[in-house]
Amino acid sequence: MKPRRFGYGYGRGRRAAALLLLLLLLLLCLCLSSLFLLLLHGSSAPLEEKASAAGARVAEAQAEVEEAPLPPGNTKVAFLFIARNRLPLELVWDAFFRGDKEGKFSIFVHSRPGFVLTRATTRSRFFYNRQVNDSTQVDWGEASMITAERILLSHALKDPLNERFVFVSDSCVPLYNFSYTYDYIMSSSTSFVDSFADTKAGRYNPRMDPIIPVENWRKGSQWAVLIKKHAEVVVEDEVVLPEFQKHCRRRPLPEFWRDWDRPIPAEAWKAHNCIPDEHYVQTLLAQTGLEEELTRRSVTHSAWDLSASKDRERRGWHPVTYKVSDATPALIKSIKAIDNIYYETENRREWCTSNGKPAPCFLFARKFTRGAGLKLLGSSLIAAK
Repeated sequence: MKPRRFGYGYGRGRRAAALLLLLLLLLLCLCLSSLFLLLLHGSSAPLEEKASAAGARVAEAQAEVEEAPLPPGNTKVAFLFIARNRLPLELVWDAFFRGDKEGKFSIFVHSRPGFVLTRATTRSRFFYNRQVNDSTQVDWGEASMITAERILLSHALKDPLNERFVFVSDSCVPLYNFSYTYDYIMSSSTSFVDSFADTKAGRYNPRMDPIIPVENWRKGSQWAVLIKKHAEVVVEDEVVLPEFQKHCRRRPLPEFWRDWDRPIPAEAWKAHNCIPDEHYVQTLLAQTGLEEELTRRSVTHSAWDLSASKDRERRGWHPVTYKVSDATPALIKSIKAIDNIYYETENRREWCTSNGKPAPCFLFARKFTRGAGLKLLGSSLIAAK
């Protein structure tokens, strides 16, 4: 009997065992890789969650400063707010702007540099992110107030739908609803600018002559309503503004101070009180021959003649501030009842009209504290026709 040969069969068995071992090694590597990836994913999850949360906060921050959506396409009135920081009467204006459903207004706010209107700084969505990004520090009695007005106008003029430009203070309230106010302003083809000849000595600086002759010197309230043509004249002015900047500097006399007991500085004579915001727009439009295109009165009421008041603040150079106790139906009724304005220096009486018919003179009134404004709003005494 021949012996059996095992060589060939034995070799095939070894190769099969080797392949099996290799498959087991590959399977082990695959398992280890899966485990590693699982661990890696688990450790990176908190980072991804943090990144996702940060992204959500950014999106929320961007969403909260978006301007309240308004339907496009309508001729608009631009409301130009001049504020220190926040807008204390924001809720009053919120109620006013809610009266528009057709996108007939835009809002621009000039406050201190760096101030941003978000949910943290205003409770009205209409003001979110409406601050201008190139504001300047404004000091009362200085030409910086003129600069602020020009900045606001330059931003508002970028929107071709803006046809009227209303300067509004942070202590101002609307007396009527949006519809009445819009129709009143848009029905006039002229600007509303309180402007009269200033015959009293002291404000005009003779050094302005001959660039600004005294016969073109005007005075009035800064709270004007401008048509687009006049707004463009203000923004493009390179002649009158430099004269105000050079020759109108606040002189620290006691009657312009809140601190009545402080001494007068030794070099007070170097300054000249022009109070630029009460003269600039009026004088510029007179200088450029545009007075015939003006309704020479303001639509914003301020109370000045309170010399008999026992309150020292009400006898100064600033208009009275109405407090909560002042905010009564009788006050609002008396302001709304005014239908003419008399200008003593020109022996001129302006009878107020709108769309060719007799109308109240004032659409807005100042100066109101936050509490006074909220009281008026809660009593439906303002922003309602």
